[in-house]
Amino acid sequence: MSEPSFSASFRCSEGCDFRAALTEVVYRCPRCQGLLEVEHDVAALARRSPDEWKALFDQRFRRGAWPLGSGVWGKKEWVYPELALGNVVSMYEGGSPLLRLDGYARELGLDDVWLKECGVTHSGSFKDLGMTVLVSAVKEMRARGKPIRAVACASTGDTSAALASYCAAAGIPSVVLLPRGKISIAQLVQPISNGALVLELDTDFDGCMKVVQELSAAPDIYLANSMNSLRIEGQKTLSVELVQQLDWTVPDWIVIPGGNLGNASAVGRGFQLMMQLGLVDRLPRLVVAQAQKANPLYRAVAAAGGSPRAGLAVASIAAERTLASAIQIGAPVSARRALRALEALDGIVEQASEQELADAAARADRHGAYACPHTGVALAALEKLASRGVVRKGQRAVVISTAHGLKFSDFKVGYHEQRLGEVAARLGNPSMQVPATLGAVQDAIARRFPAAPGGAR
Repeated sequence: MSEPSFSASFRCSEGCDFRAALTEVVYRCPRCQGLLEVEHDVAALARRSPDEWKALFDQRFRRGAWPLGSGVWGKKEWVYPELALGNVVSMYEGGSPLLRLDGYARELGLDDVWLKECGVTHSGSFKDLGMTVLVSAVKEMRARGKPIRAVACASTGDTSAALASYCAAAGIPSVVLLPRGKISIAQLVQPISNGALVLELDTDFDGCMKVVQELSAAPDIYLANSMNSLRIEGQKTLSVELVQQLDWTVPDWIVIPGGNLGNASAVGRGFQLMMQLGLVDRLPRLVVAQAQKANPLYRAVAAAGGSPRAGLAVASIAAERTLASAIQIGAPVSARRALRALEALDGIVEQASEQELADAAARADRHGAYACPHTGVALAALEKLASRGVVRKGQRAVVISTAHGLKFSDFKVGYHEQRLGEVAARLGNPSMQVPATLGAVQDAIARRFPAAPGGAR
C-alpha cells in the first residue's frame, strides 16, 4: 500500500457537514463556529493490519530516513499523510524518555508509576509535538502560493518557544503575544532568541488569546494556538509513542495537566484511533488535573456531579495567579474537545492547590525526577486519587510531564529557599554554607547521614 492512498481533511467537530482541505486557512466551522477536527480516512488506514502498523512505527522510531525518525513524523500517515516530505519542519521531536518511578510509587502506596518526560525535547515542552505539524503545514501552504505573512500565537511561554523555534528553522516570521510579567525568564528568552516578534501585553493569557484571534482574522496571519486542530494531530502521537514504549500495552491511567485543554483532547484522539485500528484492545482512564486557581473544567464537572460528559457547559472564570503559570487559563478553547475525550476514556477531573502541586513536584524530585510546576499539578492529582483508593496497587499509572523543570528554576529555588509565599516547603532542601575545612564537611555529612548501626554507611 502506498502512502498517497491515505488522506485527511478538516471537518466540523460539532456535527455539521462542513469539510475543508488541510491547506485552507480556517479554524472554525463557518456555519456553527465550532472548532474543527482533522478527519482521517480510517477505512484506508485499516487496510494495513495492526501488526503492520506496529512494525512500521517500530522500524522508524528514532532512526531511519529524515524526518521519519521523529516521534511525530514516524506516524505521518496518521498525522498529515498528504504533506510533502520536503515541507516537513522537524527538530526530531518526540522520543522523550519514559521513566519508571519505583520509589515515588512506593511512597504513594502504588507499585507502577511512570513519568513521560515530554519536556525532554527541542524547545523543552510537549508543544513541539503539535508545532512541527502546524509549521510544516504553513510551509506547505506557502509553497502552494498561500500569502501567509507570519504565524502568531498567544502563549504562557511554552507555545511561544515552540512556535519561534520551528518558524526560525522554516524561515517563516513568527509573532508571539505574552502576558507581561506572568512567564518565567527562561520562557521569555526562548522566542526572543529565535527571532520572533515578542509582544508583552498588559493582560493575562485569556486577554492575549482574544487579541490573537482578532489578529488572525486576517488571512495572512496564521493562528498557531491549539484551537487550530493541526496542533492536536501532532500531540496525539504522544499516546501512540507511550504505548509503543510500553511494548504496545495500555496503562490503566493517564494523568495530564490541563490548561487550554488541547492536550487532553489529543491524548484521547490518539488512543481512540489506536482502538479503531486494532493496535490496542482497551482504553486507559484519563485524568485531567487543573490548578485550583485556574480550574474552570474542574468546577464545571464538579457542579455536574463529578462525571465529565460531552456537551457540558464550561463557564469561563478569571484565573488567579498560580505557580503553574502555563495552565493559568480561565477560558480554555478546547474544553468541549476535552470533555469528549474524558467521556470516551471514562475520565476524572481533579485539582491541586499551590501547596499540593509544589510538594508533589518536590516529592517526585526526591525520587529522581525534575518536575515543572504543571507536572506537579498532575502528580498532586495522582497522589490524591491514590490516597482515596481510586488509583490502586496493581494498576499502571503514567503521568505526563509537559515541560522541562529547568524552564522553572525560580520555582525550584523559591521552594527550597522557602520563598513561594503561601507555600510551606515541607520537603525543602536548601544548600548549606560551611567553612572550607575537612572537619566542617564531615560534621555536615554526619548530621545529614548518621552512621547506621554496626558502622555500615
